[in-house]
Amino acid sequence: PHRLDNLTAGASRFSLGLAKKVIVADTVGAVADQVFALAPGQMTTATVWLGVVAYTIQIYFDFSGYSDMAIGLGRMFGFRFPENFRRPYSSLSVTDFWRRWHITLSNWFRDYLYIPLGGSRGSAARTGFNLVFVFLVTGLWHGANWTFVLWGLYHGFWLILERLAGWRHIDAGQHGRVWVVARRAIVLLIVMFGWVLFRARDLDQALLVWERMVVPHGEGFAPIVASLVGPWFVLCLAVGIGSFLLPGRFRAAAWLDHADRNRRAVMNGVVMLVLFPLALVLSLAGTFSPFLYFQF
Repeated sequence: PHRLDNLTAGASRFSLGLAKKVIVADTVGAVADQVFALAPGQMTTATVWLGVVAYTIQIYFDFSGYSDMAIGLGRMFGFRFPENFRRPYSSLSVTDFWRRWHITLSNWFRDYLYIPLGGSRGSAARTGFNLVFVFLVTGLWHGANWTFVLWGLYHGFWLILERLAGWRHIDAGQHGRVWVVARRAIVLLIVMFGWVLFRARDLDQALLVWERMVVPHGEGFAPIVASLVGPWFVLCLAVGIGSFLLPGRFRAAAWLDHADRNRRAVMNGVVMLVLFPLALVLSLAGTFSPFLYFQF
C-alpha cells in the first residue's frame, strides 16, 4: 500500500541508517583501517585495542545502517522488511548474539541448513556437529579465507560450550544489575576477539593482534594513528561505545515506529533535522565510503 505515513516513516528510517553509516561508521572506520594496516612493530597494545574497538563499532553501525536504509526504502514503497539487528552488543550470551546479529542470515541458515540437518533433535554429539557445520558454512559464506573459516568455527565453539554449560537461555530478570553488566561485557569481549579474525588480512596478523591485546607491548598509540584521534573521532567513538551501554531493550529504530506520539516526534525531529542534514553534508564532502558488506 502507498500511504503518506509509509513514506514519512520510511524516510526517517532511511535517514537514521545514513547517519549511522556516514557519521559514525566511516569516522571510526578510518582509524580501524589504519590500525590493521600498520607494520607489526607499530602495533602497541593501546593501538590494537583502539583499532579493535573502532572496528567493532564500525561493522555494527555500517551494517545496521545499511539495513536501516534498505528497510526505510522498502517502507517508502509500501513494503515491510524484517528487522536485521536488535542491539546485538547487549547480548547476554553468544547464542543470544546470533539471535540479534544479521537476523535474516541467521534465520536462513537455521531454516535451510540447521533444521534439515536435524537441528537439536538428535544426540548432543549430533547437535554439536550441526552447529559446527552451520558456522563453518557461515564463515565460508563470507569468503574463502582461513580467517573467515576460523571465525565461523570460533562462534560455533562458543555456542557448543554454552549448550554444555547451560548458558544459552538466561533470564536477566532473575539476576542483579551487576550480573547483567558483567555478562554483557564478557559476551562483548568474546565477540570483539572474534572480529579480529574477521578483519585481519591473514591468520598471522590475527594472532599478532590477539597477542598484543593480551600481552602489554609498547606505550601509547602509533604516531600515524594518534594523528587521526581528534575531537570528532572521539565524539563518534563515544557515541558508538555509548550505544553498548544503553538499556538492552532500547532501539532507536523502534522509537521511530512504536514509541508514543511525543517520543516519536522527538526522535523523528532529531533524525530529520539534525542527523540527516549532517550526514548529507559529509556525503557531499566526499567522506562516504563503500559499505563493508558490499564484498560478501
